[in-house]
Amino acid sequence: MGVECLFCAIAAGAQPAQIVLDDEVAVAFLDARPVFKGHVLVVPREHAETLTDLPVPAVGPFFQRVQTMAAAVEEGLSAAGTFVAMNNRISQSVAHLHVHIVPRNRKDGLRGFFWPRVKYADEAEAASYADKIRSALRG
Repeated sequence: MGVECLFCAIAAGAQPAQIVLDDEVAVAFLDARPVFKGHVLVVPREHAETLTDLPVPAVGPFFQRVQTMAAAVEEGLSAAGTFVAMNNRISQSVAHLHVHIVPRNRKDGLRGFFWPRVKYADEAEAASYADKIRSALRG
């Protein structure tokens, strides 16, 4: 996409960032507004707005970098674990696919998501949602 995309600019070296991984597949750098210090964003080098826009052959290599970065965040920061997350369009602050890797420790103050929870009216309603998703998979 070019330098008009902040993450493309970071990947191209045109925008400064604290880079922690840089290869032919992905670039990972510290989030400028971290949840916790050491919060990393992993982005594909080639512009893709969302996960569904990432070409299928690129998915495996990209997520190998995500896996590698999750391990590096845990080891490098002596974190007990990580929170790994991604938004697609909604709440996606930059329109370039990015995976958040946030270092976690017990009692670190992160309370998870404050999403409202709902219930299906019954098993039939749940089954109808599952059917719709399965139908979409079949195309």
